[in-house]
Amino acid sequence: MAAIGVVLFDMEGVLSHYDRDARVASLAAATGAPPEAVRHAIWGSGLEARADAGELDPDAYLRALGGMLGCKVGRDLWLASRRASIAPNEAALALAARVAARCRIAVLTNNCSLVTDHLDYLNPPVARLFGARIYSSAAFGAVKPAAQTYLGCVAHLGALPQETLFIDDSEANVTGALDAGLQARHFKDADALAHDLHRLGLIDG
Repeated sequence: MAAIGVVLFDMEGVLSHYDRDARVASLAAATGAPPEAVRHAIWGSGLEARADAGELDPDAYLRALGGMLGCKVGRDLWLASRRASIAPNEAALALAARVAARCRIAVLTNNCSLVTDHLDYLNPPVARLFGARIYSSAAFGAVKPAAQTYLGCVAHLGALPQETLFIDDSEANVTGALDAGLQARHFKDADALAHDLHRLGLIDG
């Protein structure tokens, strides 16, 4: 294997925990829409997937979401509901900080730019650790596991696929990264990840 120069982390499911039910409950309470209507509008309709793939800009996405829920959904309301769904994974973040002492680290997340543009509010620990090196799938016009998502991010970082290690909790996304020429590991928990990172020489034992 080529020497690793960049470690690329997924965010939700790795660096943080994602609670869809909390997001639905928050948005339902704020809009008065039934939870099942909120869930359908975000995921069942395919709206979120289109935004994550860069097919809709943030304003178009929020207008469409509001149209489905029968009310206006502004950025502040959306961000508050999104924040309710996120809890940092402190153990995984600590590992990422240790890796940063050896090589570059970055984030590639299946999300629209509303998330990455407001990460200081949504997920402060990730924002502090990774700084400007946080990328949404929308920026590359496709969601993981599409090859163009990984390759677009790697190119933006000025790295080579074979010298980039990608870490994700989704086996499909890990397979997509491998197919795109990256090195990759499936995230199960922080202890298993620590073992992998130590074996690769990216952290001390």
